[in-house]
Amino acid sequence: MKIRIQANSVRFRLSKPEVEQLCKEGIVEEQTLFLQSQLTYSVQKNFQINTLSASFENNKITLAVPAHFLSEWAENEVVGLDAQMVVSGQISLHLLIEKDFKCLDNVTEDQSHNYENPNKIC
Repeated sequence: MKIRIQANSVRFRLSKPEVEQLCKEGIVEEQTLFLQSQLTYSVQKNFQINTLSASFENNKITLAVPAHFLSEWAENEVVGLDAQMVVSGQISLHLLIEKDFKCLDNVTEDQSHNYENPNKIC
Protein backbone atom coordinates (compact mmCIF):
# COMPACT_ATOMS: atom_id res chain seq x y z
CA MET A 1 0.00 0.00 0.00
CA LYS A 2 1.19 3.47 -0.82
CA ILE A 3 0.01 6.73 0.62
CA ARG A 4 0.55 10.16 -0.80
CA ILE A 5 -0.09 13.19 1.35
CA GLN A 6 -0.09 16.63 -0.15
CA ALA A 7 -1.61 19.59 1.68
CA ASN A 8 -5.22 18.59 2.44
CA SER A 9 -5.23 15.48 0.29
CA VAL A 10 -4.54 11.86 1.21
CA ARG A 11 -4.34 9.23 -1.52
CA PHE A 12 -4.15 5.48 -0.87
CA ARG A 13 -3.02 3.14 -3.67
CA LEU A 14 -3.51 -0.60 -3.18
CA SER A 15 -1.97 -3.50 -5.07
CA LYS A 16 -4.11 -6.38 -6.31
CA PRO A 17 -3.45 -8.62 -3.25
CA GLU A 18 -4.18 -5.68 -0.93
CA VAL A 19 -7.51 -4.95 -2.64
CA GLU A 20 -8.40 -8.64 -2.34
CA GLN A 21 -7.43 -8.67 1.36
CA LEU A 22 -9.42 -5.50 2.07
CA CYS A 23 -12.51 -6.88 0.34
CA LYS A 24 -12.23 -10.28 2.07
CA GLU A 25 -10.87 -9.47 5.53
CA GLY A 26 -11.94 -5.85 5.88
CA ILE A 27 -8.53 -4.37 6.70
CA VAL A 28 -5.11 -3.62 5.22
CA GLU A 29 -2.47 -2.02 7.42
CA GLU A 30 1.20 -1.05 7.16
CA GLN A 31 3.78 0.77 9.24
CA THR A 32 6.70 3.04 8.56
CA LEU A 33 9.30 2.97 11.32
CA PHE A 34 11.22 6.03 12.46
CA LEU A 35 13.92 6.26 15.11
CA GLN A 36 11.63 7.02 18.04
CA SER A 37 8.16 6.29 16.68
CA GLN A 38 6.19 4.81 13.82
CA LEU A 39 3.49 5.89 11.41
CA THR A 40 0.73 3.37 10.87
CA TYR A 41 -1.67 3.66 7.97
CA SER A 42 -4.72 1.51 7.61
CA VAL A 43 -7.70 1.04 5.32
CA GLN A 44 -10.76 -0.52 6.90
CA LYS A 45 -14.17 -1.65 5.71
CA ASN A 46 -17.03 0.12 7.48
CA PHE A 47 -20.67 -0.97 7.29
CA GLN A 48 -22.05 2.24 8.83
CA ILE A 49 -20.86 4.87 6.34
CA ASN A 50 -21.80 5.84 2.78
CA THR A 51 -18.68 7.80 1.84
CA LEU A 52 -14.97 7.75 2.63
CA SER A 53 -13.85 9.15 5.95
CA ALA A 54 -10.53 9.34 7.75
CA SER A 55 -9.01 9.84 11.16
CA PHE A 56 -5.55 10.46 12.58
CA GLU A 57 -4.95 9.34 16.15
CA ASN A 58 -1.86 8.03 17.97
CA ASN A 59 0.32 8.28 14.83
CA LYS A 60 -2.18 6.23 12.84
CA ILE A 61 -4.05 7.30 9.69
CA THR A 62 -7.21 5.26 9.22
CA LEU A 63 -9.26 5.44 6.03
CA ALA A 64 -12.78 4.06 6.44
CA VAL A 65 -14.31 2.71 3.23
CA PRO A 66 -18.03 1.97 2.78
CA ALA A 67 -18.66 -1.78 2.78
CA HIS A 68 -20.99 -1.53 -0.22
CA PHE A 69 -18.12 -0.13 -2.33
CA LEU A 70 -15.89 -3.07 -1.41
CA SER A 71 -18.49 -5.77 -2.10
CA GLU A 72 -17.19 -6.37 -5.65
CA TRP A 73 -14.24 -3.97 -5.98
CA ALA A 74 -11.69 -6.79 -6.33
CA GLU A 75 -13.56 -8.17 -9.37
CA ASN A 76 -14.84 -5.07 -11.13
CA GLU A 77 -13.19 -2.40 -13.29
CA VAL A 78 -13.83 0.48 -10.90
CA VAL A 79 -10.49 2.20 -10.26
CA GLY A 80 -11.32 3.97 -7.04
CA LEU A 81 -13.44 6.20 -4.88
CA ASP A 82 -12.93 9.74 -3.61
CA ALA A 83 -14.63 12.14 -1.24
CA GLN A 84 -14.29 15.51 0.41
CA MET A 85 -14.43 15.28 4.20
CA VAL A 86 -15.12 18.56 6.01
CA VAL A 87 -12.59 18.98 8.80
CA SER A 88 -13.31 22.54 9.96
CA GLY A 89 -15.73 25.16 8.66
CA GLN A 90 -14.85 25.67 4.99
CA ILE A 91 -11.78 23.38 5.11
CA SER A 92 -12.03 19.88 3.71
CA LEU A 93 -9.72 16.91 3.33
CA HIS A 94 -9.70 15.21 -0.07
CA LEU A 95 -9.64 11.41 0.31
CA LEU A 96 -8.91 8.96 -2.48
CA ILE A 97 -8.51 5.19 -2.60
CA GLU A 98 -7.56 3.52 -5.86
CA LYS A 99 -6.11 0.43 -7.45
CA ASP A 100 -2.36 0.74 -8.06
CA PHE A 101 -1.47 0.39 -11.75
CA LYS A 102 1.88 -0.58 -13.17
CA CYS A 103 3.92 2.44 -14.22
CA LEU A 104 4.50 2.96 -17.93
CA ASP A 105 8.02 4.29 -17.51
CA ASN A 106 11.03 2.50 -16.06
CA VAL A 107 10.90 2.25 -12.29
CA THR A 108 12.99 0.20 -9.91
CA GLU A 109 10.23 -0.84 -7.52
CA ASP A 110 8.58 -4.25 -7.77
CA GLN A 111 5.27 -3.82 -9.60
CA SER A 112 4.44 -7.48 -10.08
CA HIS A 113 1.36 -7.24 -7.83
CA ASN A 114 -0.04 -4.07 -9.38
CA TYR A 115 -2.92 -3.93 -11.81
CA GLU A 116 -2.19 -3.77 -15.52
CA ASN A 117 -2.17 -0.20 -16.68
CA PRO A 118 -5.13 0.49 -19.00
CA ASN A 119 -2.95 2.97 -20.91
CA LYS A 120 -0.40 0.37 -22.04
CA ILE A 121 -0.48 1.77 -25.54
CA CYS A 122 -0.03 5.52 -25.80
